[in-house]
Amino acid sequence: MSNVPVAVVTGSNKGIGFAIVQALCKQFQGDVYLTARDPGRGQEAVAKLQGEGLRALFHQLDIDDLQSIRSFRDFLKEKYGGLNVLVNNAGIAFKVHDTAPFAVQAEVTLKTNFFGTRNVCTELLPLVKPYGKVVNVSSMVSCSALRGCSQELQQKFRSDTITEDELVELMTKFVEDTKKGVHGKEGWPNTAYGVSKIGVTVLSRIQARMLNEKRKGDHILLNACCPGWVRTDMAGPKATKSPEEGAETPVYLALLPSDADGPHGQFVSEKIVRAW
Repeated sequence: MSNVPVAVVTGSNKGIGFAIVQALCKQFQGDVYLTARDPGRGQEAVAKLQGEGLRALFHQLDIDDLQSIRSFRDFLKEKYGGLNVLVNNAGIAFKVHDTAPFAVQAEVTLKTNFFGTRNVCTELLPLVKPYGKVVNVSSMVSCSALRGCSQELQQKFRSDTITEDELVELMTKFVEDTKKGVHGKEGWPNTAYGVSKIGVTVLSRIQARMLNEKRKGDHILLNACCPGWVRTDMAGPKATKSPEEGAETPVYLALLPSDADGPHGQFVSEKIVRAW
């Protein structure tokens, strides 16, 4: 099977992830994997696509569970010898009126959105084949949250030399600071979701740099993007975009032509590279 191209979308049984799979089924020449924590919901989503005449395959994946990530990694390695497109879409957000303490929201949100996404990248990036595409779904909220950080933190997050270890240290510090009730004093904004997405955007910049250093000849393009404000369970019914419209930028980045030399290491919204 190693000559069959394969695309993977995390957290894709509903919302933007589902719409990304839907679009890839129509446009990607190869196997498309819809993944979800819950196999029942995942199979249901695959059946829904089947009803539309589209063929997606299912594999269980819980990005909060390292074992789950690794068994998926081994499956891809064994069956396809790697992968061609990875869309890191899985993520969570607390509702505005949620009464959970901010420290709890910070820990839970960063566990999935930043640390879970990073674990997927750690395990799957080495498997991405030459001319592959990696898309990390971030959010415009990462930009507004960045502006809400102290000058010192902004400088660190915008640095072209920040390492993955340093980023992990900062993300860990945010969670610790919320537990101590000092996150405001330490220069953090009051949004756990925003900080988690700063992490995703900066991680993408670091990963692109690493690919340039270690795998320059492989022409892999890796970017972060914002799908926009999309009507999903997460964003609610008042959002301005349909899931299909939200999928447009991630799908555009996932299907960049093999001779494209960019964008790479960028933050993209509405298919346009934005300043970070």
